[in-house]
Amino acid sequence: MTSGEYLIPIGIGGFFAIVGIILIFLGRGEERSYYDSLASRPDAREFLEHWPERPRVGALKIGGWIALIVGVLLMVMGGAFWLWS
Repeated sequence: MTSGEYLIPIGIGGFFAIVGIILIFLGRGEERSYYDSLASRPDAREFLEHWPERPRVGALKIGGWIALIVGVLLMVMGGAFWLWS
């Protein structure tokens, strides 16, 4: 690798890591607001039992964790290229 090419995976990895962290926090807020709205209903069975499962509530958090893992792996890969070049 030529000088400076290791910065590309580090930069992309940093971007993915930042986006992942933002998505995790947005997902927590969405989940909190969803369950707060359920708690205000007279029938709170779904709030107490979390049944039926709603995958859309945790979708942002799951996507955030995936983006964070991909970002960290890319930064590690860029760091390895930097060390061994």
